[in-house]
Amino acid sequence: MSTVFIAFQTNEDTRPIVESILADNPHASLEEQPAMVKINAEDQLVIRRESIEERIGRDFDLQELQVNLITISGHLDEDDDTFTLSWKN
Repeated sequence: MSTVFIAFQTNEDTRPIVESILADNPHASLEEQPAMVKINAEDQLVIRRESIEERIGRDFDLQELQVNLITISGHLDEDDDTFTLSWKN
């Protein structure tokens, strides 16, 4: 198995994003640091636009993730509805 991850700046904008990712990926783990939150997952991590919109109460473009994004690890596959990190075998 390979681990993928995504890391964001710690702020009020990222809180609902992180909550959404953890809710949609129960196998993921959260690593909190003073200025950064990192979400690790085995094999795959899926970020769903719809889940974030439910938490923030407005339309959300997945490109907005990049405003607070620090780094990612894994193969990125994205469309208008999902942002998926995985390792292709």
